[in-house]
Amino acid sequence: MKTRNWTFLCLIAVVFLCASPVVAEFQWTEVEVENSQDHPMFSRFPGAIIAAYSVRSFDEYVFPVGGGVDGESLTESLDLEGKVTRIQYGGISTDRSTLEIFRNYETAMKTAGFEILFQAKGKDLHEYWPGILYDDVNTFDPDHNFLSSCTEPSTRYLSAKLARPEGDVYVSLLVDVVGAYDLSDQPLVQLDVIEIEPMETGLITVNAGAIADNIAKSGHIALYGILFDTGTAELKPESVPVLDDVAAALREDSELKLYIVGHTDNVGGLESNMSLSRDRAAAVVTALGSRDGIDAGRVSAHGVGPLAPVASNATEEGQRLNRRVELVVQ
Repeated sequence: MKTRNWTFLCLIAVVFLCASPVVAEFQWTEVEVENSQDHPMFSRFPGAIIAAYSVRSFDEYVFPVGGGVDGESLTESLDLEGKVTRIQYGGISTDRSTLEIFRNYETAMKTAGFEILFQAKGKDLHEYWPGILYDDVNTFDPDHNFLSSCTEPSTRYLSAKLARPEGDVYVSLLVDVVGAYDLSDQPLVQLDVIEIEPMETGLITVNAGAIADNIAKSGHIALYGILFDTGTAELKPESVPVLDDVAAALREDSELKLYIVGHTDNVGGLESNMSLSRDRAAAVVTALGSRDGIDAGRVSAHGVGPLAPVASNATEEGQRLNRRVELVVQ
């Protein structure tokens, strides 16, 4: 699959097949939603205005990659996490068909290197297809599924993915017609863009007291703030506050002795992951031993690689949870 950089995507935007803009006969709302804007990767269809708008810097999203079955949910979906931008467009002239609008977006995505993962129309989506839409003008209701028109012949849907080194982008596109609000068949576009990117970390820290309390209660604690460069045992500078807290917990309890246990996900070979986890644990032991008042004999390094997962390695989130350093009471 082709990849493109962000600048190129911004330049191509949506490649419209139509020759010139057409003024909308009426609008979904009288004015565009305040403080809303097009996503940087996509321009809008001529005449469209933003009727509903939402941006979340980090959230979850159930992403359809398969059709629905009457009375049941999606046959296939992906659980995504990242930046979620949701834009609903109205105001498009009624002489524009949903097919024309849909083909414009589809062409633009293919030109940009997107892979179409799933597409369907009308009854193929089935009555209970859970494509979440905005419920009303300027109102976002995550529990409303806009089921009333998802079986109409004019309804068209696609989901697509763009693979990028800086993080994949997923697009969920639904083109339908408004069957309410006295708007009689006005086209509606629901464009959801999910950008897979790391969650902002460091907002919550585990202090020495919390470390000591967890160890006293359960005999171990998993630390996700001890960070390494990918595939190496080199500690990142961001690890210093957590290492300082571990050292403080050891100073507060002079009898405390710990196994420092490295864990990895299952990406790569078993032996290499076992070695990497041991090396990372050893790096933590070395870092702790260099701090004042810490006897290096009170901590020892061990690595178990991918042998003790806390989540499924089938997802990126599961892999993230499995990559950790644990403190275990000796």
